[in-house]
Amino acid sequence: MTAAVIDGKAFAATLRGKVGELAAAFEAQAGRKAGLAVVLVGEDPASQVYVRSKGKSTVEAGMNSFEHKLPADTAEADLLAVVEKLNADPSVDGILVQLPLPRHMDEQKVIAAINPDKDVDGFHVTNAGRLAVGQPGFVPCTPLGCLMLLKDRLGDLSGLAAVVIGRSNIVGKPMAQLLIAESCTVTVAHSRTKNLAQVVGRADIVVAAVGRPEMVKGDWIKPGATVIDVGINRVTGATEGKTKLVGDVDYASAAAVASAITPVPGGVGPMTIAVLLRNTLVAAYRNEALTLADDAI
Repeated sequence: MTAAVIDGKAFAATLRGKVGELAAAFEAQAGRKAGLAVVLVGEDPASQVYVRSKGKSTVEAGMNSFEHKLPADTAEADLLAVVEKLNADPSVDGILVQLPLPRHMDEQKVIAAINPDKDVDGFHVTNAGRLAVGQPGFVPCTPLGCLMLLKDRLGDLSGLAAVVIGRSNIVGKPMAQLLIAESCTVTVAHSRTKNLAQVVGRADIVVAAVGRPEMVKGDWIKPGATVIDVGINRVTGATEGKTKLVGDVDYASAAAVASAITPVPGGVGPMTIAVLLRNTLVAAYRNEALTLADDAI
């Protein structure tokens, strides 16, 4: 068996296209563009790349991009003041504070300051609670993107056994909640789970988000399972001085057993920004009390 490749890049492109069409419809109804504000504190190189990419993608989708770049030594109170200003700005539908923040800032305090209805990252405790009890809110972009890929591949997920490897607030926990809502039987595992390989081997769906390069081996995977690899790890390449990106799953051995699998890169990664754009547009429709069909995006 050779697993089918789940092309996250192609799915994300389709999703962006839908967002663009609906963004134009929103502008026609609301008389303004939907807006995403991104706040960057400091000069972390990776964060700068992410912020540029998010800004470019937002504009390409027909929405406004508002970037706020603050020095690394900005006082926490000053950052909170920026967040409060954005909360009150009717042209801003979504607010994203790029993480990580400098060490002198309390990330949870900053996230808590964001209006939950503008929290398009889905990190606010209110949105986590909404997800847990099945109320409308915002879900972190990466796990929601994973769910979209799974449903596109498998259709109805009801009754399937799913194992989520990883228990982070950003991926693992919300991923488990989303799968429970789809009537899966869900196990949340992690690096300390006893007999982890056996636990994974019972799953029809495996979502690996543990942050360890190629930790999940092919002989862990149930034949015919669907594997979603969230990991992005840079490791030493075959050529001296070169590096390469790998996931949390040993792709070659897993692809020989699974029915379908996401590659790294090109799998889950492209979905994150696409879902961020989707969340921003949903926020815009809600903020203007406009109707958006549940299955529109």
